[in-house]
Amino acid sequence: MPGGNLRSSTRNSKCIRASQEALYRAFTDPAALAVWLAPDAMTGEVHRFDYRVGGGYEMSLYYPSSDETDRGKTSAREDRYTARFVELVPPERIVEAITFDTVDPAFSGEMMMEVTLEAEEGGTMVSIFFKDIPPSIRPEDNEAGTASSLERLARYVEEGAGRSASF
Repeated sequence: MPGGNLRSSTRNSKCIRASQEALYRAFTDPAALAVWLAPDAMTGEVHRFDYRVGGGYEMSLYYPSSDETDRGKTSAREDRYTARFVELVPPERIVEAITFDTVDPAFSGEMMMEVTLEAEEGGTMVSIFFKDIPPSIRPEDNEAGTASSLERLARYVEEGAGRSASF
């Protein structure tokens, strides 16, 4: 774990067989976010959503009840956060400022998430860059969680609800 007030960054990318438009919708539709955004065996719930620059959403990610360790930042099994839309450039870019709902100063502060969607032959390169990650979140854990979410996103748009908008 980083010491002091060090804040780190991570970057993940994945080519997904879907259009930029379908992927942009998956990032800006609360029903879609609830399905794919939570990593691994976690589940998600969007509490409120306001699609505009300056707006944003509040979301909870829930750890499975089978987990033997309390890992939540907000409560034993919950990571709740608020995301504020800083930039929305359909269908290419989304920038969010994320703040965890926590009393633990090691998880507090604003973390930035930049999503870029670049058309490629046969799909779209989805890149997610996090900066100013709170010091108690290990970069390798953030990368693993983001990779898991990208896998779920790919399944969502390639096989699930996003299929009609894919290539």
